[in-house]
Amino acid sequence: MLPNLLVPFSDVFTPFNLFRYLTFRTGAAVITALVICFVFGQPIIDWLRRRQREGQPIRSDGPESHLITKKGTPTMGGVLILLALTVSTLLWADLRNGYVWAVLLVTLGFGVVGFVDDYLKVTKRNSRGLSGKTKLFCQACISFAAVVWIVWLTREPLSTSLAVPFFKSLLIDLGWFFFPFAMFVMIGASNAVNLTDGLDGLAIVPVMIAAACFAVFAYFTGHAIFSNYLLINYVPGTGELAVLCGALVGAALGFLWFNAPPASVFMGDTGSLSMGGALGGISVVTKNEIVLAIVGGLFVLETVSVIVQVASFKLTGKRVFMMAPLHHHFEKKGWQEPTIVIRFWIIAVILALAGLSTLKLR
Repeated sequence: MLPNLLVPFSDVFTPFNLFRYLTFRTGAAVITALVICFVFGQPIIDWLRRRQREGQPIRSDGPESHLITKKGTPTMGGVLILLALTVSTLLWADLRNGYVWAVLLVTLGFGVVGFVDDYLKVTKRNSRGLSGKTKLFCQACISFAAVVWIVWLTREPLSTSLAVPFFKSLLIDLGWFFFPFAMFVMIGASNAVNLTDGLDGLAIVPVMIAAACFAVFAYFTGHAIFSNYLLINYVPGTGELAVLCGALVGAALGFLWFNAPPASVFMGDTGSLSMGGALGGISVVTKNEIVLAIVGGLFVLETVSVIVQVASFKLTGKRVFMMAPLHHHFEKKGWQEPTIVIRFWIIAVILALAGLSTLKLR
C-alpha cells in the first residue's frame, strides 16, 4: 500500500524513492511484522488464556511428559502470526500484484480452516477438532481457487510447467495435471508443517528459515537480469513475494519470542496450516515446487515418518518408530525437548543451504 501511495510523490519528496526498492520494502516488512508481534503478542496471549482457561487439549496417547509440561498453555497463537504477516504485507507490498493476493488467499484461507479446527478442539475439550475429510475438502477448495488464479497470471509456457532444479531451463509441461499437482504442493506443505508443530519452537524456526530462502528465490525469479545470469526461469512479478516472505520471517521471529521453551502459547493449526500453505503457494508461483521439498526437507521427513508408521502398522501390525511424527520418537528414546528442537533446527539450516545451492548448480 505504501509504495502505491507514496512513490507517485517521489518527485516532490525524494526519500519516497526508497519505496520503489524491493530490498528496502522487504527489510521494512520484516521489522514491521516483528514490531507488531512484540506490541500485540502479550495482550493476545492474555486474551487467549482468559478465553481458553485450560489451554490446548493434550493428546492422551502422546508423550507422558506433555500432560504435565504443556497443560494449560493456550493455543491459536497463529492469530498473532497472521495479524503481523497480513498487516506488514499490505503495508509494504505493491497491492497491484496479483501473486501477492493469490498467496494471501491461501495463507488466510488455510488460517481460517486451522482457526475453526483449533476452536472446536478448545470448546469441545477434544484433540481431534475438524474431521480429516472436512479439513482436506476446505483446503482443496481454497488451493484450487489459488492455482486457477496463479495460472491465469503466469505467462505461457510457465503457467502449467514444472521446473526441474540442477538443470538449465528444463521445463516439464504438466498441462491440466498441473492443477492437482499444485494443489497437492500447497496442501502437502500445509499439513507437513502442521505435523512438525509438536514441540516448543520446533516448527516456527524451520518455517522462518524456509521463508528467508524463498525471499531470495522470489527476488531472483522476478528479476530479469539475475534470473538470466543464474539460468532460472524468469517469472515477472514474483519479486513482490519477497515482501510477503519478509513479513513471514518477521512474524515467525516475533512469535518465537513467545513460543521459545517453555512456550507461553502454541501456534495451533491456525498458524501451522497457514504458514505451510504460504510456503506452498510461493513455491508454486516461483516455479520451485521441487526446491520446496529440499528447503523444507525437515517437514517432509516428519510427514514420511507418519506415513511409514501408519503403513507399517496396517500391513504388519508393527511400528517402525516408538511414536510418530519423528520428534516424538526421539522424545520416547529419552532425548530432552531442547536437544530435539535445536538439532532439528540444525538440519533445517543444512537443508536450506542445499536448496539455495540449486540457484547456481545447473
